[in-house]
Amino acid sequence: MEMKLRIYLQDNGLKFMGVGVYWLLKEIGKCGSLRKAALSLDISYTKAFRMISTLEESLGVRVLDRHHGGQARDGAVLTTFGEEFILLYEDFQNLSNELVGEAFRNFSGKLEKLKDACGEKLTKEAACDKNEV
Repeated sequence: MEMKLRIYLQDNGLKFMGVGVYWLLKEIGKCGSLRKAALSLDISYTKAFRMISTLEESLGVRVLDRHHGGQARDGAVLTTFGEEFILLYEDFQNLSNELVGEAFRNFSGKLEKLKDACGEKLTKEAACDKNEV
């Protein structure tokens, strides 16, 4: 048995930060472009733009400095806030995973004890018999 944890940040019920936005921010940091980051992650530019806009609106702070014009008409770099936000989010994710992982290990141990103490073992034959009824 394993556990999977998904953490989203919400503002008035609207998700604005999760692993997808995190990956997008990291990729923008590498590529220096929202368009290139979107292509790299195989998402549309419109979706990537919307993800960043929603993040910025929810936080009330810019995470990207956009460069318009020029021959390439391309370019975006993370603001200082954006860079620090990524680090803060990574720390939050790591701590959340550690804490929930510890709780899950505790749960799993107690579940095994409960099964050993009073659980009726289910065999393949018993499962087949129950399905026939």
